[in-house]
Amino acid sequence: MKKSAAFTHFAQTAARFTGKPMCFAMAASLIVVWALTGPIFKFNNTWQLVINTGTTIVTFLMVFLIQNTQNRDTEALQIKLDELIRATEAASNTLLALEELDDATLEKQRKRFADLARKAREECARDDPGPGKEATEG
Repeated sequence: MKKSAAFTHFAQTAARFTGKPMCFAMAASLIVVWALTGPIFKFNNTWQLVINTGTTIVTFLMVFLIQNTQNRDTEALQIKLDELIRATEAASNTLLALEELDDATLEKQRKRFADLARKAREECARDDPGPGKEATEG
């Protein structure tokens, strides 16, 4: 197994495990045990350093695991959306792989769709004037 494939498998497994209620309960239990040992260690600096160091290390490592799984999920979602666009005759294929475009091009596309949405809302408002009012014929 390649290193990247092994990391991907590990990251996905770790993300699934850490997202379960049992893992949360274990972490919460660890905090409770740490808090209960405070009086034993007289709440000294070493006692505080244990939890600070432990949580910092776990947080640091989890950032990379979560980012890896998030990147994979986002990439898979983009591929699925691209396939839906490609397979829909009325859709514009210019929207394929939109996430790879530069910021200026993305902004142009965003404005284009904002204008389309505004026009659609205006058209809908003309066709449906609301309760108690008659639609204008046109």
